[in-house]
Amino acid sequence: MLPSHGPRAAALVACGALLLAGAGCGTDKAEERTTTPQVRLYGTDGNMQNSYAEGMKERADLIDGMKGTTPSTPLPDAFKNRLRAVDPKLNDFLYAAESYDAVLISALAAQLAGTTEPAAIAKQIVGVTNGGQRCEEAVACLELARKGQDIEYRGVSLNRAGFTDAGEPATASYATLTFGYQKLDEGKTEFVGAGDESAASTRKPPRARPQRGDSKAPDAPLVLGGLLPRSGDLAMAYPPLAAGATLAVREVNAAGGVLGEPVTWIAGDDGTNPDVARATVASHIKEGVHVIIGAGASGISRAVLPDVVAAGRVLFSPSNTDAGLTSIEDKGLYFRTAPPDSLQGRALADVILRDGPHRIVLVARKDSYGEGFREAVRAELERAGMGDDRVKLLTYEPPADAQAPPLDFSAGAREIKEYGADAVLVIGFGESAQVIRALADSGVQFRH
Repeated sequence: MLPSHGPRAAALVACGALLLAGAGCGTDKAEERTTTPQVRLYGTDGNMQNSYAEGMKERADLIDGMKGTTPSTPLPDAFKNRLRAVDPKLNDFLYAAESYDAVLISALAAQLAGTTEPAAIAKQIVGVTNGGQRCEEAVACLELARKGQDIEYRGVSLNRAGFTDAGEPATASYATLTFGYQKLDEGKTEFVGAGDESAASTRKPPRARPQRGDSKAPDAPLVLGGLLPRSGDLAMAYPPLAAGATLAVREVNAAGGVLGEPVTWIAGDDGTNPDVARATVASHIKEGVHVIIGAGASGISRAVLPDVVAAGRVLFSPSNTDAGLTSIEDKGLYFRTAPPDSLQGRALADVILRDGPHRIVLVARKDSYGEGFREAVRAELERAGMGDDRVKLLTYEPPADAQAPPLDFSAGAREIKEYGADAVLVIGFGESAQVIRALADSGVQFRH
């Protein structure tokens, strides 16, 4: 007697009904192929800011739950209050401390050099942060520098170790940030350290020149020029950068200035655009600027550095993180208070890996910052066991300027959806909001 087909037939009917209802039958693999995962969003220092959420406007809820990292150290309330005295509307502090420290280190280097000659200032900058008597405030540090005493400046951002021989921080602190209710949720912020204190330079700077009484140097005053993103894709970072620099100039001058004269500050826009930045640099050179504070974006610094070096000026950025800038040819005239992305890549990869993603897409703006940072994260994910079969790389071309059409990422969004990613890292500036909008418009569901 043949076995009955009743139970098997019933099972097939039941499975057919489930398929019509949108559910799956059979193996787990089949279920994985027919289920669209929810996606976790991750960001970087270019977009993990309150002003980024404001730029999303009526769609700011899309980034609730988005996580990321930025170079940051816990800022004392007193420092925040001093910044707000400069800009009462300030609601982000990203790179404000680095901007403050870049200006103060430049001032101290000029005072120790006994001249405003840029090459002499450059030779003192690394030494200002290593090996002398420790000081933390403008008044105390300038007093020591006027006496010709070696100092070891420890400021708001530079608080663990000094600069390496390459003129950048040997160590760094990163904040892990989370958006909630359309703003950064400070209650979820954590800080992690990175880097190696032993990497700090041990080279002795040239001997300092003591200032005699109230005498003034013949080439004073020290003139600093801003090259900060007042406009363009990184404009949302301008307020804290400008506030930090302005505060430092004010406090240096309140402490007696440099070489017997108040420091002069000439504001300037880098436009997050090479052409705008080059024009600003040319203007600064014509105006006699000795040290240029900027640029905001790494790619902009790369674009203007040849002009700065040719003119024999110093370029000192508070926010460049492209790891490739560590070894760029600069004739000893380029410095930064922001740490390289080789350090931040590890911190961000750790944040991502904690959530256990199965497939991730790394989306980067097409420039040295975006592609360099993406490679740092990719390498860290690979070390953790996420190979090419689980990591997809996408790049977008940022708009050339404010008059250019907005970024269209619709094709990339469809590609991400078809890939079945459950995590997306967006490396960009203000324009990267279009990536997130495009993902939502393509039907990608975000995990909040």
